[in-house]
This record gives sequence, structure tokens and C-alpha cells, in this order.
Amino acid sequence: MQGYSIDPEHGEMMIKEDYPILKSFVAGSLSGTFSTILFQPLDLVKTRLQSKVNLHLDTPKSGTLNTVIHIIKNENVLGLWRGMTPSITRVVPGVGLYFSSLHWLKHTLHLKDPLTPTEALLLGITARSMSGALLIPITVVKTRFESEIYKYNSVGEALKLIYKQEGVRGLSSGLVPTLLRDAPYSGLYLTFYTQLKNIVTETDIVCTKLSAPIHFSCGILAGIFASIVTQPADVIKTKMQLYPNEFRDVRVAVFRVYKKYGVLGYFKGIVPRMLRRTLMTAMAWTVYEEVTKFMGLK
Repeated sequence: MQGYSIDPEHGEMMIKEDYPILKSFVAGSLSGTFSTILFQPLDLVKTRLQSKVNLHLDTPKSGTLNTVIHIIKNENVLGLWRGMTPSITRVVPGVGLYFSSLHWLKHTLHLKDPLTPTEALLLGITARSMSGALLIPITVVKTRFESEIYKYNSVGEALKLIYKQEGVRGLSSGLVPTLLRDAPYSGLYLTFYTQLKNIVTETDIVCTKLSAPIHFSCGILAGIFASIVTQPADVIKTKMQLYPNEFRDVRVAVFRVYKKYGVLGYFKGIVPRMLRRTLMTAMAWTVYEEVTKFMGLK
């Protein structure tokens, strides 16, 4: 995407290289890489806790801390980063696509900062739906890598085996609950984030000059609110991707989880997921805001 400007001294037209969409993608990918590597153990623990709902492995001692101890004991510390390859494969382009989509949508629709709550909600939902639908096969592989059920040697092998054994349906399993989780999460997150940031930046307190801490703090609060609302969809998504034959569709998954565990079953793994999504998204947005400033997008 090239911009043109006139040299005031010589009256010559100059080409100004400016790639805002590409810059947004790079900034988003960088922020996604750092946060994914740092918080992968929390995602792994969340998946293990949710997979146990169907395996009848829950015991009175089950929980976030005991799951972490079990993983370290049986798979060593590096076992906490199992599934890192598909996570990076999904998150790096996914976050890049999300932020570049946000940038493209804002400029295409001529939206100006600060966004209204409605604009932020719709913008976040649309951008996440676009990236989430494109990357659903990698999401399926990532979930299975993190579980103790499937033993794949690589992302490529997993994609081939799933397609061979389950077809396109297997590669897209859990698409609906994934979108029901990610799209509202991103919409709600962006709404909470922009409104909290607007409230803080409109005050005259000294700390508003410290942009990174402000962005991170607003991101933490926004992540907590959005995680709680979208947790049930995350549980349903995990069931459908790990047990496609048993949890054939959203209705069946919703009914079976409720029948066995009641309402609390929909919030299985909420602690590690809330920690991971909140910290990861807050860091991603903080890094993104700082990188975009450095790249001249703000």
C-alpha cells in the first residue's frame, strides 16, 4: 500500500512506503509470540482439566495445582509446554490476522478513536471471527496435542491423520463453539479495554503518562470480565475437539456436560484459562500498542 507526498522544496512527487496492514500483522504476531510462549503452561493445564470431565478421572484432589504437579512428575517441567508448536502455529498468524483485520476494518469503515462501545464490540467480534474460522484446523490440533489422549509427532502428521480418519469435519470440529468463545471474548474484551483506557486517559493522574502499565492494567480487567462470560463455550469447544464421536454437535455437548456436572461443569478449567487469557491478551495488547507506536501507526 503506497502513499504519495510532494517535496515542498523541489515540487517532486515522492513515494512514501507505508504498509499499515502489514505493520499491524507484524506487530500482532510479535505480541502473540511472546505471550504464547510465556503462558502456554496455563493453556495446557486448562485443557487437561476440561478433558477429565469426560474421562471420569476427577478426584477430590483434582485442580489447577495438582494438575501442574502431575504433569511435572510424569512429563518433567518441559511437559508444561507440550503443544507449543501448534500453539505458535495458530497464535502467531492468528493474532497477526486479528490485529491487521482490526486495522483494516477501522480504516475501511472510517472509525475514529476513541471507539464507542458498540463499535468496539462489533469490530472485535468481526475481526476474531475472520481469523478464528481460517485457523480452526490448527486449533483442533493444538487442543489434541495438549491432551493426554492423542499422541501425534508433528502438526503435519496430526493434520493428515485427522483428515484421513475424520475428514473435513474432523479438521473443523468445534468451529461453532470456538467462534462462540473467541468472537464474544474479543468483542467484549475490546469494548472493556477501550472504555477502561478512555476513562483512565481522561484523568489527570501522573501515571497516565506511563502507557505500558496503563495498557496492561486495563487489559487485565478486560480479560477477567470477558473470560468469565465465554468460559462455557470454551468447555464445549474442548469436548467436541477431543471427543468428536461422542460430542457430535453443540446441543449434545451442552446436554452431556450439564447432565454429569450441572452448571459448574461449564466452568471447568476457568482458573488457568482466566489467568492465561487475561495475562496473554493484556501482554499482547501492551506489546502491540508499543510496537505500533514504534512503527509509526499511532
